[in-house]
Amino acid sequence: MTPGGLEVEVVGDGGAGAPPAAEIERLVGLAVASAGVEDGHVAVEFVDEQRIAALNERHRGRAEPTDVLSFGVDQDGAAAGPRELGDIVICPARTADVREAVVHGALHLTGMDHETDGGEMLALQAEILSW
Repeated sequence: MTPGGLEVEVVGDGGAGAPPAAEIERLVGLAVASAGVEDGHVAVEFVDEQRIAALNERHRGRAEPTDVLSFGVDQDGAAAGPRELGDIVICPARTADVREAVVHGALHLTGMDHETDGGEMLALQAEILSW
């Protein structure tokens, strides 16, 4: 658990290029804290190309593998217990930089969207990765 009560659960193996779980926790913590979120639960799962392609098709209508998907759960804060921020699903085989995918997914969980925000999310992502 990170300071402030953020719990980050890492599921699966990110492969040889993946940072250790402690670094993944730190990156998620930095990303969500940048949006003022200090507590809750995030799961980061590493999957193969078949699994991420199935998720991408089911949730986005795109029948192809991708690098990272985010699934927000409790966007409005805790209702009846600890806040469930959501899940970040990463396919290491499709990801050039796992650290970047972690931050990217976490920023999406805070409600940011690089397709509509005029570059704000990607600029923040680059700043966080430079820290």
